[in-house]
Amino acid sequence: MNKAELVEAMAAGADLSKAAAAKALDAALESIVKAVAAGDTVSLIGFGSFKSSKRAARVGRNPQTGKEIKIAATTVARFTVGAKFKDAVAAKKAAKKK
Repeated sequence: MNKAELVEAMAAGADLSKAAAAKALDAALESIVKAVAAGDTVSLIGFGSFKSSKRAARVGRNPQTGKEIKIAATTVARFTVGAKFKDAVAAKKAAKKK
């Protein structure tokens, strides 16, 4: 599913126009990005949590030459799946296996 398909699904599910659904999605995503960039955690119960995490500096290897390279420390975004989301995906996989 891409963004356009998500907007269509949101519009149908919430009885909104596609333009209003797109505006709502953009506002929600922008709010999540701003909060996580500021160091806050965004928790959506049942869906998951977005947070920032520090990744320590480490030594890696250049795959072409095999030489060691230093990889700088950085801050990355993390997403942890919520229980309802995890259960829904697990149930879908279990149903496909049968």
